[in-house]
Amino acid sequence: MKPLSVRTLSFAFTLLLLVPLTWATCGGGGGGGVGGMGGGGTQGQDPQVYQVPWRMVTPSDPPITSGLVVYWFPSSNTELQQSSLRTSRELTLYATQCVAMEVSDIRTPAGQKFAGDAKLPIVVLAAPDGTVIGKIENKNGMLKVDQVEKLVGDELKQRDNALNQQMKDAKDKAKAGDNTTAIQLYRAVVDQKCLFPKRAKDAAKELKKLGVNDVGQIPDPPVFDPAKSAQIERTMIAGLKAEMDAKYSEAERLYSKAHRMDPADPVPLRYLGEVYRHETGEWDKARSVFEAILNMPADPLSRAVALHGLGKMTIHDGEFAKGLALMEKSVETYPLALANRNLAVYWNSEGDTAKADHYVHEALALDPKDAYNLIFAAAFMAGNGHGDEALKIARENEAMLPASYNLAAIYAQTGQRDKALALLKRHFFEYERYQAVRSEEMMEARVDAVFASLKNDPAFVALTSGADGKLDSSRGMTMDPRRGTAH
Repeated sequence: MKPLSVRTLSFAFTLLLLVPLTWATCGGGGGGGVGGMGGGGTQGQDPQVYQVPWRMVTPSDPPITSGLVVYWFPSSNTELQQSSLRTSRELTLYATQCVAMEVSDIRTPAGQKFAGDAKLPIVVLAAPDGTVIGKIENKNGMLKVDQVEKLVGDELKQRDNALNQQMKDAKDKAKAGDNTTAIQLYRAVVDQKCLFPKRAKDAAKELKKLGVNDVGQIPDPPVFDPAKSAQIERTMIAGLKAEMDAKYSEAERLYSKAHRMDPADPVPLRYLGEVYRHETGEWDKARSVFEAILNMPADPLSRAVALHGLGKMTIHDGEFAKGLALMEKSVETYPLALANRNLAVYWNSEGDTAKADHYVHEALALDPKDAYNLIFAAAFMAGNGHGDEALKIARENEAMLPASYNLAAIYAQTGQRDKALALLKRHFFEYERYQAVRSEEMMEARVDAVFASLKNDPAFVALTSGADGKLDSSRGMTMDPRRGTAH
C-alpha cells in the first residue's frame, strides 16, 4: 500500500521539477525531527501530532485477513489534504490494534464495491471479508473525524461486550468443572489480542489458573480515556512546539512525560526518537527508542519512522547494505517523504541516477508543495544543467533555516562560493545546536560531491574543522565521496 499522495489518488497536478538527473550527491537531504514528518518545513504551521496513518489501496497489496478496515473515499485532492480525518489520536491508536486506515477512489475494486454511485466523500467500516459494518455519508460535502471515531468506537465496544459475555460464559464453565470448554472460550478471547489486548490479558490470567501457560506475551492496551487522552495530546503538542522552537531539552522532557502517561502509545516514542537522532545526536538513545517501537504494537507510520532512523544511523556506521535494507523496509511499511529523500541521497551517491530520480519524485509526489521537498529536488537540478531553475527555488526559500545545507549545495554547484559558505555556516552554527550532530554534518560536507568546488578552499576547510579526524574514525565512515552523503 502507498500512503496518501496526490499522484496515487490520480487527481490532476503538475510538477515543475520533472527533469532528468545525472550524477551528483546531495548530502543533508533527509531532514528529520518533528516525529519524522517534516524536513524542517513545519515552522509556521499549526502543530499536529497524531497524524492518522491513512494509506492508499493498490492492487498489489496483500489482502487484510484480520481486524477491521476503515475505507475513506475522498471527493477531491483538496478534501484529502484538508480534511479533519487526517489527525486523530483515537484513530491513530486504533491503527496500532489491527484497524487498517485505507484511502481509495471509486475506480478501484474497493471503490466499486463500497462507494458505487454514492455521493463522495464517504467512509465505510468493513470486515476483512468485505462485509460492510457501517457507513458515514457526508453532510454538505464534508465528513468529520468525530463521526469516524464514533463509527469505529461503537463497533469495538459492541465486540468488546460480546467478549465480556464470552469471559463470563468461560468462568461459568470452569466453575461447573468443564475446564475443556472454558479453555476453548478463553483461548478464543486471547486470539483477539490485537483488537482487544485488555480482554486478552484477562483471559490469559484465567487460563493460567487452569494450568495453561502457553499464551505468550500480550501487550498492554493504550489509554483511550477521553480526559487522559486529551492531556496526553496537549503534552505532545507542547513538546512539538518546543522542538519547533529549538528547545530540544524541553521537547525531550515533554515527549518523555507523554510516554510515561501511556507506555502503549508509540507516537511519543516516535517524536522522542527523532529528537535524539536528528536534533541532539544521541544515537544510542535513538536506537533504543526506535527498537522499542519495533517491539511493540505500533501504527505503520511510527514503524516506518523507526526503520528509517535505524537505517540512517546504520549507514552512517558504515553498514551500508544493512542500513539500505532498513530504509527500503521503511518506505514499504509506510512511505514517507523523509525516507524517500534519503533513499534518493543513497542511490545518487551510488551513481544510480534512475533510482535516485525515482525517489526524488516519490518525495515530491507525497507533498509537491512542501518547500523542503522542492529545495531538495533543486539541489539535484543544480548539478544537472538546470542551475537557473534551481537558483530561482533557492532564492524564493532562502530564509528557510532547516534547508540551509541544501541551499548551500545549490549555490556551490552554480559557482556562488560566498553564498554557499554563508549558508553552510548558518547550517552548522545556527540550525544545528549540538556538537555531536554538527561534527557529523561537517564530515559529510567534506565528502559531498556538491561541494567539490570548495574542497580545497581554506575557508571551507576551516568552516568544517569539526570533521577533523572523523573520516578514519571507528564509526566506519569511508573516504569515498559517493558514500558520505547517506547520513
